[in-house]
Amino acid sequence: MTLTERLSEYVCACFTGIWIESHEHQDALQELAQLCQEEHWHLATWNIEQGLQMSSAEFDTGGQDPLAAIRAVNALATPDGTAILVLQNFHRFLNSAEIVQALSQQVLRGKQNRTILVILSPVVQLPVELEKLFAVIQHELPSREQLADIARGIATEASELPPEEELDRVLDAACGLTRLEAENAFSLSLVRQGRITSETVWELKAGMLTKSGLLSLYRGPADFRSLGGLSALKSFCQRALSRRGMTRARGVLLLSPPGCGKSQFCKALGKEVGRPVLRLDVGSLLGSLVGQSEERTRQALRIIDAMAPCVAMIDEVEKAFAGAGGSSDSGVTSRMFGQFLSWLNDHESDVFVVCTANDVSKLPPEFGRSERFDGIFFLDLPSREEKDAIWELYREQFAIDQVQQRPDDPDWTGAEIKACCRLAALLNVPLLEAALNVVPVAVTARESVDRLRAWASGRCLSSQQPGLYHVRTSGARRKVRRDSSLN
Repeated sequence: MTLTERLSEYVCACFTGIWIESHEHQDALQELAQLCQEEHWHLATWNIEQGLQMSSAEFDTGGQDPLAAIRAVNALATPDGTAILVLQNFHRFLNSAEIVQALSQQVLRGKQNRTILVILSPVVQLPVELEKLFAVIQHELPSREQLADIARGIATEASELPPEEELDRVLDAACGLTRLEAENAFSLSLVRQGRITSETVWELKAGMLTKSGLLSLYRGPADFRSLGGLSALKSFCQRALSRRGMTRARGVLLLSPPGCGKSQFCKALGKEVGRPVLRLDVGSLLGSLVGQSEERTRQALRIIDAMAPCVAMIDEVEKAFAGAGGSSDSGVTSRMFGQFLSWLNDHESDVFVVCTANDVSKLPPEFGRSERFDGIFFLDLPSREEKDAIWELYREQFAIDQVQQRPDDPDWTGAEIKACCRLAALLNVPLLEAALNVVPVAVTARESVDRLRAWASGRCLSSQQPGLYHVRTSGARRKVRRDSSLN
């Protein structure tokens, strides 16, 4: 439903207090002005720079005084008409008890003379006195059709528009931008390359996410060919994301000891399936003001939805929500975690979520229940075949002679193989000598690794072969006793 349609319903139902959350005030005002013209409603606007603006100025409008602006809306009232006053960026004045009281009284008085107060702001910051008096409407970001219209309006010649297939990639890149940001990106692309391309749009989009401080964008060159092993996990995600239609993939939860390739897999997945990877740092969502953390969480999830199709990555999720369920932070982390769980379960956008974890004991059981993820995979230490592929990749990457003897690597992860090759190149020493500086995590944290393997056996999918993961032993497979404390 568009902003105009929602406003029309609310005004016809005589909602006398409406808060519009929007970063595009000019576009919102144009839609509202068009609606008022069609319905023959009186419209006035106020901002701190221009003061009160209305079609009829036969009386003192109070200039830039916010209190006078609130009271002036009653002068627009007619016996059988509707009057609307739009207050731009009015959240800046809600620390004043006088203004809060004036808004409260005017919202109640508006029921008698059909005067509507509309606050237009990029954030929702309602004081407790006004929470029950205002309805909140979100001004949605432009759709793909609207972005396509903007692109056609910017490109004055047919040669400046990309072919249909490239236009789809441009629109994928532009999803999540405001109308002004899209116009700027398309214009800059024309200046640089003579036609609209997706590369410039992605560049500006990365800058937009950096400004928000909530998400970061990754678009690297590495695909699955740069990642050894994990054949079952790769196949599962490729098939899930290749489906088109009503059924959409939700995501996967990756569990493993450190260094087994969880984060690298997520980055490679984006390149492999042609989607951007958005990394959500939960720590960046925390704010110092009451309610700020929850609002920043909602904002980040809205951005992710707006940038679909994409891959959303939350690394080391058990650390991100470590305080969920506790009282050390007055329940802030628990509320953020609840918002994220609700979004995981209910979001309809084409977002593939990849969460990684090193310690399953810190995750609440509801996090991994069905329909939040398509699968929970355990990434074990690489097998012999996978290690051979990883050695081959990093020997080539760091230009190490293939005839060099490899060190013994019974408990090594992919990260430790990379570290050995990098140190050999950095120190200009053979692999055997570089290996003396590498201590595997399976040695330094053997107990926790064994405990994690035991928990995952029979409970998680294997990343190496289809089906459930079963802990590997030196001989035949044996039944692993599960630690009841992790149930």
